[in-house]
This record gives sequence, C-alpha cells and structure tokens, in this order.
Amino acid sequence: MPDNRRNNNRKGSAPIDPNFAHVQPQAVELERVVLGALMVDSDAFSIVSEILKPETFYEPRHQKIYEAIRQMNMDERPVDVLTLNDELTKMGEIQNVGGAEYLMEISMQVASAAHIESHARILAQKYLARQLIHYAGDIETQAFDESVDVDQLMQQAEGNLFTISQSNMKQDYTQVAPVVHEAVDILQRAASNKSGLTGIPTGYTGMDEMTSGWQASDLVIIAGRPAMGKTSFALSIAKNVAVDYNVPVGFFSLEMNNVQLVNRLISNVCEISGHKILNGQLDPSDWKKLDSRIGQLTSAPIFVDDTPGLSIFELRTKARRLVREKGVKLIMIDYLQLMNAQGMKFGSRQEEVSTISRSLKGLAKELNIPVLALSQLSRNVENREGLDGKRPQLSDLRESGAIEQDADMVCFIHRPEYYKIYTSADGSDLRGMAEIIIAKHRNGAVGDVRLRFIGQYTRFQNPEDDMVIPPPTEGGGATFGSRMNAPIGSTATPPPPSAADFPPQTDNPFGGVGSDGPLPF
Repeated sequence: MPDNRRNNNRKGSAPIDPNFAHVQPQAVELERVVLGALMVDSDAFSIVSEILKPETFYEPRHQKIYEAIRQMNMDERPVDVLTLNDELTKMGEIQNVGGAEYLMEISMQVASAAHIESHARILAQKYLARQLIHYAGDIETQAFDESVDVDQLMQQAEGNLFTISQSNMKQDYTQVAPVVHEAVDILQRAASNKSGLTGIPTGYTGMDEMTSGWQASDLVIIAGRPAMGKTSFALSIAKNVAVDYNVPVGFFSLEMNNVQLVNRLISNVCEISGHKILNGQLDPSDWKKLDSRIGQLTSAPIFVDDTPGLSIFELRTKARRLVREKGVKLIMIDYLQLMNAQGMKFGSRQEEVSTISRSLKGLAKELNIPVLALSQLSRNVENREGLDGKRPQLSDLRESGAIEQDADMVCFIHRPEYYKIYTSADGSDLRGMAEIIIAKHRNGAVGDVRLRFIGQYTRFQNPEDDMVIPPPTEGGGATFGSRMNAPIGSTATPPPPSAADFPPQTDNPFGGVGSDGPLPF
C-alpha cells in the first residue's frame, strides 16, 4: 500500500523544475582557504578587513571563526591555530566550529596568503548575490499579496537596493599626481576667467564674490524661518541661472505644483504682481510686459518636477536622468523636510532626515553638480530677543544636526523688517532688504550678503539694481503663504497687498515695455 501511494503521487505530480532548485551562491572551499591564510599570515587581515564581514561567510561556523580572528586583530593579538583555539574557547564557540581539529584542518590547506585578496572579493560577490536574492524573494512574496500597496512596495524595493549599494560601495585610493594635475587645470581655467567665478553664477554680485559661484559636488542648504522668502530666493536663483546664463536647472517642488511655480516665475520675470496673476486682473501695461518678456521664460532650460511625497530614491533616479538627457547643471529641492526615505526603517525622524541629507550629498558628488536644498528652521529664533537674537544660527536647523554636518554650505535668509527691525547696527536702512547669511562654507569665507527683496514680484535682486523700492509695510512687505510657513492647523493664506499700494516700475533691467501682440504661448 505505501508503494502504491507513492506511485500514485508520482504519476500526478509535475517534473521538478531545475530553475527552482538553486543553491544559494557560495564558495565554502574558498572560505576555508581564506580562514587558513588568516591563520598563517599575520598581515593578511589588513588586506581583507575592508572586504569581508562575518556575515560574508556562508558557513555559520566560518562566521564565528572570522569574528574571533577580527576581534584578535583589533586587540593586536597574534593569530594562529593555538591562539584562535583559545579565543573561541573563551567565546564558548569552540565546539560549535568543530573544535581544534577543524582549525588545524583548514590551516593546513594553505601555505601562504598570496591570493587572499582575490579570494576575499569572490566571497564578497557571493554574499552580495545572496543579499539580492533575499530582498528579491521578499519583494516577490509581497507582490503576490493583493493587500500590499504597490507604490509602497516600490519604495521598499528602492530602499533595499539603496542599502545594499551603500554598504558595498568601496572606492579605492588614488595616487595624488593625477589629482594635482586636475587641480592645476581648474586653477588655470579660473585664472583665465576675469570674473573670478569657478562655479555656476548665482546672479548676485556679493554672493559670487564670496562663493565664486555654486561649486560642483557641493550640497548647499538654504534655510530660514517662515515668511523669509525661501522659495522666492530659490526661484530667483533658478531664474538667474537659467534665464540670464542659460544653464539648465532641475527644480523639484514637493510643496507647490508646477503651475504655481511657473506663476511665481512669471511674476519674477515680467514684474507683474502675484495677486494680479492669481486673479487674472491684468491691466494693459501688464499684458504688454507679459507679451514682451514671457519669451525669456518659455525658452529657459528649467525642468520642474512636482511629484508629491518624493522619496530620496526617486529623486536620485530622476536627477540622474535629467543630467544624462537634459544636461542639467544644478539641482534644487523645495524643500528637504517634505522628502522621505520610504522602504527603510528608522528609529526616529531625525535618523530619516540624516539619511536624506547624506544621500543628497552623495548625489551631488556622484553627478558632480551643485545640489541646493531648502530647509526649515526651528522656533528657537522666535524665542530670542534683539537684533542679533533674530539672526538664525546653525543650531536652529530643524530635525537633524546631520544637515549641518553634510552640507558644504549653509545659507540663512533673514529679513529684519519682518521682526520690525528697520535699522542695522551701522545705521543702514533695512526696509525692503534681506540678509543672506553664509554661516558655513567648507571651501571659503563666511559672512553676510545684502539683497533687495521685492515681495510683490517674489524676487530677490542686487541692491544696486535700478529698481523702484516698494513702500515698506510694518509686517515686512508682501509675502506669499505656503504649506511650510502656515501655522499648525491653519489653511488660510494671507492676501498680498493690492496693486494700488505699489508704484509702477520704470527703467528696469529687463528692457522696456513691448508692443501689443499675440502671446508666444
């Protein structure tokens, strides 16, 4: 009867598919060779210490043996069969690894550590393959579960791959000579440039003098309290870079949609009140300005992405494509705290923000372009008194000290008139003015740069530009509300001042008023 049952089962079953009979990637014999080499050559560990971890080994007992060898090397103790046996005995693992006999057996397999690095790299590749199989299997299982959200699963998959890539990212050292030649070439190009700019120009004279432009591979954090004009400053920079210098810019907006962003850019370039653009009540002179200047914007190489809840992994993918396909030279993010690192587990929001800021710095280095990210500040500023008390500090950066640590440059936007401070310590008039405080500059000087802020046009400009200054208001001029700046629980946006409060602009640097005609869009 048992035989019949077995025969019946065989008859009804399908043949075994060899594709599902895989053995996990491994090289147990190489593991024995590597461990044996570590026991016979005292210098071998320094060669493989950056390549191998205990979990790299497939055999559990080999993991325990390598862990003991690593600990002995960290304690600067000699490693051989006898000392290793003693260490494993102290750890209580000697019997689990096969006893002294097994240690003697693997030590006798090799006579030297001649090829230990090559062997170690093979083991590392096998371990990486096992990791990928593990994560892929987990993703496959969840993909069959209809209760699992596919978007979240995608985020998890990206997070897993990011974790693997980061943990296995190793870059070998390089001799200094080629780096010196590269540095000299950059220096010679900078010397031939009479403007002194070595990076992407900001469009602001004072900032260009202090920074020499936005430098490649730099992570720049632009931070400020609500209503300071962070988004306006970012858009002014984007306009300066793309419109005035024709440098492609990628702008990732996590707060506003692309139409809202473009409306602000139109207000900036065409000098039309944001309130008029919002309600469409443009007078004839406004239509003329729109007609004559909108072409600057339509031809500008600005690429906007308004994906809500963008993850750092999606950003990296999109940024790579923008650089590859559109030749983007500057990435801007509005704003950092709205990003997430879905697919990875964190103990706190601080850890997540730390991962995001570290990833942004890594992205800047990978693409070799500057990355500008807006950031919030804590309420500590509001609790301090006096002219200097309202100035932001590095300790005010919200949610993570890693932002300060990872950034190559930290700039604060400060408008004293917002706090009803109209005169500086040196007697200068601060109405309509903004201070860009360079609080950290890894490659240069720190200091303050004063710019003129025109709220109705959401624009920052050089103080020396020939523009009519709108009359100051007690609250610090016109501001535009945002989700980031609104009080908790508030949905209302304060209305901007009416157009009647501002005199018309004349002799502006964008050219005269054009003639009537059809709009180019």
